[in-house]
Amino acid sequence: VQLQASGGGLVQAGGSLRLSCAASGRTFSSYHMGWFRQAPGKEREFVAGISRSGANTYYADSVKGRFTLSRDNAKNTMYLQMNSLKPEDTAVYYCAASTGYGSSVVRPQQYAAWGQGTLVTVSS
Repeated sequence: VQLQASGGGLVQAGGSLRLSCAASGRTFSSYHMGWFRQAPGKEREFVAGISRSGANTYYADSVKGRFTLSRDNAKNTMYLQMNSLKPEDTAVYYCAASTGYGSSVVRPQQYAAWGQGTLVTVSS
């Protein structure tokens, strides 16, 4: 599966952005999907994950209650709605696909395919 992330940009603290991840190639619905982010000088960290059907979502504590992850398997697209953004959310955001299952799929090594990343900058 090939992934392409989009939707990043510059936003003021408290604002919102919606990231998209478009998939092509093998069947999108056969993958557990996730978003990661990487700030300058820091390791890539898990942000959110979603099951194949979209029925289950998983969030890092740092974004819980502010970010909402969804997917549209008919459109081969995943969305990350980010509200109440904070300067500490500034990072390059990556979407990724995994053959794993459940809430334990939070490590980058568990994801086999990655999008190119989209930059989110939150100003204070």
